[in-house]
Amino acid sequence: MKNQWILCPVCGSKTRDRLREDTVLKNYPLYCPKCKQETLINAKELHITVIKEPDTQMQSR
Repeated sequence: MKNQWILCPVCGSKTRDRLREDTVLKNYPLYCPKCKQETLINAKELHITVIKEPDTQMQSR
């Protein structure tokens, strides 16, 4: 069975997480220790897609 390190979509470095061929992730908060950013991802069959979050707007009073 194949294993693969998850790479940060922002800086491209290795994260602390690995995927196997049979791993399925939905809305997984991936944290990168190098650039200290968190990104939501989906993963299925070693294919990773980044979930774009809509920019939050501040409430006006």
